[in-house]
Amino acid sequence: MRLYLDASPIIYTVESNPEFKDGVLHWVHQVEAAAGLLVTSRLALLECRSHPLRHGDQEALAGFDSFFASKNLIMLDIGSDVIDLATELRARYNFRSPDAIHMATAILIGADVFLTGDASLQRCTEIRVVVLTAEPAA
Repeated sequence: MRLYLDASPIIYTVESNPEFKDGVLHWVHQVEAAAGLLVTSRLALLECRSHPLRHGDQEALAGFDSFFASKNLIMLDIGSDVIDLATELRARYNFRSPDAIHMATAILIGADVFLTGDASLQRCTEIRVVVLTAEPAA
């Protein structure tokens, strides 16, 4: 199994978002049990680190740096093939450019699941999109 992580599940995990972290970890554990791959784009690094960097949040930066350095994560570069497909996806679905880049990367790597917090990305029919939902309060 290849699980592609959009930036939001990474943020939920590193920042320990109580509503979504367990949902992300459920998927990660499924991948680990199947000896699968966790994959994301280098774009996620930019998206995840920008806010804490802007606010001088060294603890959050360290958390993201640790996550992205994980040996269990494959981080893919953005090449011309990704940009070409992202352009098509952006035109077809009216996605924002970062979302189209993530989707294109996931499709090209042959991801089985694209995990996100953004329900609007479900419009993409080229890949299985799973949207994280908030866990009910205990």
